[in-house]
Amino acid sequence: MPSYAGEFLSLALIHFLAVVAPGPDFAVTVRQSLVFGRRAGIYTAIGIGAGISVHVLYTLLGFGALIHSTAWLMRVAKLLGSFYLLYLGGLFIRHAGADAADGRSLSAHAALCRQTAARSFTIGFLTNATNPKATLFFLAVFTTIVSSQTPMLIQAAYGLWMCLINALWFVVVSLLFTQASWRTKFLQSSALIERLIGVLLIVFALRLLWSLYQGLIA
Repeated sequence: MPSYAGEFLSLALIHFLAVVAPGPDFAVTVRQSLVFGRRAGIYTAIGIGAGISVHVLYTLLGFGALIHSTAWLMRVAKLLGSFYLLYLGGLFIRHAGADAADGRSLSAHAALCRQTAARSFTIGFLTNATNPKATLFFLAVFTTIVSSQTPMLIQAAYGLWMCLINALWFVVVSLLFTQASWRTKFLQSSALIERLIGVLLIVFALRLLWSLYQGLIA
């Protein structure tokens, strides 16, 4: 698609910079990888990539603009996203160290299989799909970079590319954080690290709630 090369390169660059910036997706992938191993981390990464498809789909169908222009829909999206992050953060803090301790007492194979692929995928999928910042990002990208004259099939290809890049990036993150030396160090101080990741997710959630509160009083 040579006539769309410039548009695609601009979108790909901006999207990649947004992907590598640490956020909830990064924190969840790291925790999943360190606690449950490479297999869980990779399935979580694939779930995150699949979660992007939700944002792509409603943006292409025009729902993204509707959500952005309808105040109460955006508030609902922010509430859902913040509540899910609060839930995950609280879950990680509550179980800090427990899963890693169990993993040390199991065989290596059993420890890696303790969380099912479906569970890992779902955690990744929901972490991304419920993130209202992704809603705003895709709306901004598709309204400022992608021309309204670009065929829907080409725009869908852009979306597929972003899903793949998200998944691949977090697979790389999982591979890095499941290196034997890194994971061994994590197991030695797992409770503290899991609590820090939980607190980080809660901070992300509180920032969303704060932006919601500011919108209400503005």
